[in-house]
Amino acid sequence: MSTPPQGQNPFAQGQNPYAQPQGQAPQQPGFPQQGAAPYAPVPPEQPRRKLSFKTIKNIVIGVAVVSVIVGGYIASRDDANTAKVGDCMSISDPDSTTDPGLEVVDCSDSKAKYKVAEKKDGTIEGCDRTKYSEYTETGGSDEFTLCLADYTPK
Repeated sequence: MSTPPQGQNPFAQGQNPYAQPQGQAPQQPGFPQQGAAPYAPVPPEQPRRKLSFKTIKNIVIGVAVVSVIVGGYIASRDDANTAKVGDCMSISDPDSTTDPGLEVVDCSDSKAKYKVAEKKDGTIEGCDRTKYSEYTETGGSDEFTLCLADYTPK
C-alpha cells in the first residue's frame, strides 16, 4: 500500500472540505441564519381547478330553468285565473276570442276596463249577458267563468 504524498491528504486537519467554518453553527434547511430576520414559510401555490365544460353547461341549464320558473310565476300571477270578485281587469286584445289578455290590475290604473262582478267555478252556468261581459276559461284543471262589469275609474 502506498501513502499519499504529504499536503495532499484532504482529510488532514484544516483541510476537511466538509468541515464547518470556525465560530458558526451548522445550518439546517428551513431555518433562517443567525442574525437574519425571521420569516414565515410560504405555502406552496395550489393549482387552480378549471371548470369543465360539463360543469359550466349544468350551471347554465340550472340558471335557465330557474329563470323560466320565476318568469312563469310572475307572468301568471296576474292572469284571469287569479281574479277574485271586486278585482279590476285590463284587456290587451279585446278582438281575440281565444286569448283576450285579461290581467288583474289595480283599480286606480288607467288600464282598468272591467270589474269582476261574479266568479263561477266550472263552465256550466254562464253570466247574465244583459248586465255583464263574460270570460270563460276551459281546458285546464281550473275551469271558471268571470262575469265582468264595465268599469270607469272615479
